[in-house]
Amino acid sequence: MKRIGILASYNGSGFQTIKKACDEGILNAQVNVVVSNNTNANALKRAEQMQIPNFIINAKKYPNEDLDEKIAELFKEFNCDYIFCSGYMKIIGSKLISSFEEKIINTHPALLPSKYGGKGMYGRFVHEAIIKNNEKKSGVTIHFVNEKYDDGRIILKKELELLDDETVDSLESRIKDLESLAIVEAFEKLLA
Repeated sequence: MKRIGILASYNGSGFQTIKKACDEGILNAQVNVVVSNNTNANALKRAEQMQIPNFIINAKKYPNEDLDEKIAELFKEFNCDYIFCSGYMKIIGSKLISSFEEKIINTHPALLPSKYGGKGMYGRFVHEAIIKNNEKKSGVTIHFVNEKYDDGRIILKKELELLDDETVDSLESRIKDLESLAIVEAFEKLLA
């Protein structure tokens, strides 16, 4: 059974998607550790409720340490086969990337490669830009993480057509639903 570590800054909806798929036997894996940079992350509270070990690693807690190295060591300690970024809002450093090369997975709420990836393009900002530019389609990209924003090798993409009366809110909701399907499908592919 493969072990998945989670990096989350806020709610960690992707973490919940993976956990549910593991619990239901869809994925032959388990979430065995959750790490956040945010003391108040709901993902930590959920991990606590599910009795999953969880840790806060940030500059406030560890002011004189290499946080990237500390996170890498923690994931090694928990024997993680994969790391999933569930709304993790920090850049992943080179030590973590080199320790888990092509094992760190991210989800992006648009089709990559495109002008809707890169620095500053996350969450609602992506959907706002897509609506503003009158795009006809959008989607979700699941990809490996490398040292550039939204640049790693693509695992899979799922797309949807924009509705005539699409709003930022409706697109965000539809993309979230599509993202849940894409995350599970990507892990099915990786674990096969």
